[in-house]
Amino acid sequence: MASVGIIGTGAYLPEKVLTNAELEKMVDTSDEWIRSRTGIRERRIAAENQASSDLAVEAARRALESAGISAEELDLIIVATVTPDMMFPATACLVQEAIQAKKAATFDLSAACTGFLYGITTAAQFIQNGVYRHALVIGVDCLSRIVDWTDRNTCVLFGDGAGAAVLGPVDEGEGFLAFDLGGDGSGGHQLKQPAGGSRLPATMETVEKQLHTISMNGREVFKFAVRVLGSSAEEALHRAGLTKEDIDFLVPHQANTRIIEAAVKRLGLSEDKVIVNLDRYGNMSSASIPVALDEAVRAGKVRKGDTLVLVGFGGGLTWGSAVLKWTMS
Repeated sequence: MASVGIIGTGAYLPEKVLTNAELEKMVDTSDEWIRSRTGIRERRIAAENQASSDLAVEAARRALESAGISAEELDLIIVATVTPDMMFPATACLVQEAIQAKKAATFDLSAACTGFLYGITTAAQFIQNGVYRHALVIGVDCLSRIVDWTDRNTCVLFGDGAGAAVLGPVDEGEGFLAFDLGGDGSGGHQLKQPAGGSRLPATMETVEKQLHTISMNGREVFKFAVRVLGSSAEEALHRAGLTKEDIDFLVPHQANTRIIEAAVKRLGLSEDKVIVNLDRYGNMSSASIPVALDEAVRAGKVRKGDTLVLVGFGGGLTWGSAVLKWTMS
């Protein structure tokens, strides 16, 4: 089977910045309360005329430029999102048309904040098996569109953004070494958007009751995240035949500083080995990991030959990890 790796990265963040100080004027909260409990100082908010596909397209173009390939060379586009432009067609189809990737197969994938990891795991199989050569995986969410701005427990957490990666063949022994994916549907009710689907179609009542916004049991999701973030990373390392000592950089889902700290402690890592941008962007769901990865790559922090562990968790409940030997110079 062919070796597969990430050969290009890209990201796009909306221009509008929403600070904690501004949130203090919108809801009963404070900068100190938000920072001490989450580590977040500010987040990005999509403009009124921007949808998830708009953010995804910009990230895609930057990833293609980074990879040095054209859109026409793409065989597959996967968009991981819980905030598609619409129920159908898939946001991936809209991206394909915008970047003119005419021969690419397209579909969306829903795994909440774990979406990007599910996406790269799926895309890698197509390339490993020789079905496709190049795949574009985008994690994008406009969570500001589904946040209840009167709920101080959730509205302070989320932001908008898009991150992308181009996957392709790499030298043997490089690229992805192992994956770990998991799910626990018994916890699905802990983090959800209740209405808008076939169970609760949109009505005046569902809108009035704010059932189209994020509903989260923060305490239970926190406990779940602390448990699975470290264990999933350890499982992926085990499958790769590596140990915690082999990690050069950990790129975790950017949800909460305390959750990241718990994972770092379990893995015995020093702070300089952890990529964190949570303070500037908040929780961007499926975009968190690829945006953090792209920033680290463009800053020259991640170098060819480094061993990276990408790890995340999300609604579903879901979790996932990927171990890879970095190939880009």
